[in-house]
Amino acid sequence: MVGIIIDAFSGNYQSMKYFLIALFFTTITSCIPLRIAPNFQEEGYKIKQAKKFKRKLPKENAFIFEDTKDADEFYNFVNTKYQLNHLDVGLEVPFRIDEKLYFLSYYEVEKTTKTLNLLPIFIDGATSGTDLETDLYDNYVSRMGSWYLVITVIDNDSNDCLKESHPSYNKVLEYLKNLKKEYFSTHNYEELLFTKKS
Repeated sequence: MVGIIIDAFSGNYQSMKYFLIALFFTTITSCIPLRIAPNFQEEGYKIKQAKKFKRKLPKENAFIFEDTKDADEFYNFVNTKYQLNHLDVGLEVPFRIDEKLYFLSYYEVEKTTKTLNLLPIFIDGATSGTDLETDLYDNYVSRMGSWYLVITVIDNDSNDCLKESHPSYNKVLEYLKNLKKEYFSTHNYEELLFTKKS
């Protein structure tokens, strides 16, 4: 590959010089992704085994979506919607679909996008051992975090309701989609109390 490029520029040293300079600057200013946070743009959520999303989570399947609201917003939403009075919020919260009882648990998980930045590494290498020596070590890797809500649902017999083979899978999935929609569209959680009674 390099031989082909050199052959193409063999008669024109000036073009080769500009090409190599452009290639050099492109390389040193680029970032190499080391880890990429999930992106659920298509449907806005993903059904996945919670343990595969984050090792410390349970084995049940989960309804997972990115939480773009502030910290503790989902806690306040669940606490108000289900009138929990700050007791066991997020842990087996009871709810009903067609008079059948289910239990919802949720977990907040941070996933980061981590990239290796080549420019600071190059600058440190170029200035090493000179009077202008730099220390850009803290800039070698950049991280941007996103928070995700991981929701699991079990029935009265502790069966995973987000398993496709579960008889209530479609109803539970629809309930969670509506819950997500309600969470993002509600700004004053006290409104939920009035909506619930009517």
